[in-house]
Amino acid sequence: MKLPDMNRPAADAVESLLTYTDGTSRTVFSTDVEVPFPEGRLIVSRTDLNGFITHANDAFVELSGWEREELMGMPHHILRHPDMPKAAFKGLWDTVAAGQKWHGYVKNLRKDGSYYWVYATAVPNIRNGQIAGYTSVRRKPSRTRIDELIPVYRQWLAQETQKAAS
Repeated sequence: MKLPDMNRPAADAVESLLTYTDGTSRTVFSTDVEVPFPEGRLIVSRTDLNGFITHANDAFVELSGWEREELMGMPHHILRHPDMPKAAFKGLWDTVAAGQKWHGYVKNLRKDGSYYWVYATAVPNIRNGQIAGYTSVRRKPSRTRIDELIPVYRQWLAQETQKAAS
């Protein structure tokens, strides 16, 4: 599903063209504005086998900046921030598709171009012995771990850019 390009926010923003694993791409705008993860809340969402959102709890809707109706049926990568390397998501999808639990730190892009960090746990939903979809629960991340991962993610992005250029 082709996502619409983002509208340029009023704040200073960096324009990026994101290409997703399904081959679609869109223009996004990201700002330096971080929205803190809400204390004492959990973000929960579910997707079908193809990563399309089928459920979003109130915390997910609020933190994403999207309306619930806008999120339902959209690919979960609508939240992908341009600072996140594709390798991080490949690891996530490979792990859950194999029927295993995945944990990781993710920087998400809000509808308004700001961002928020999460510590995510994603699990396959098993029905009658088959994977029927996926559930992700996100909680407040460790700032120390985020600070450690930022240079790692930058390195992975640089490697992806080098591969694409060659």
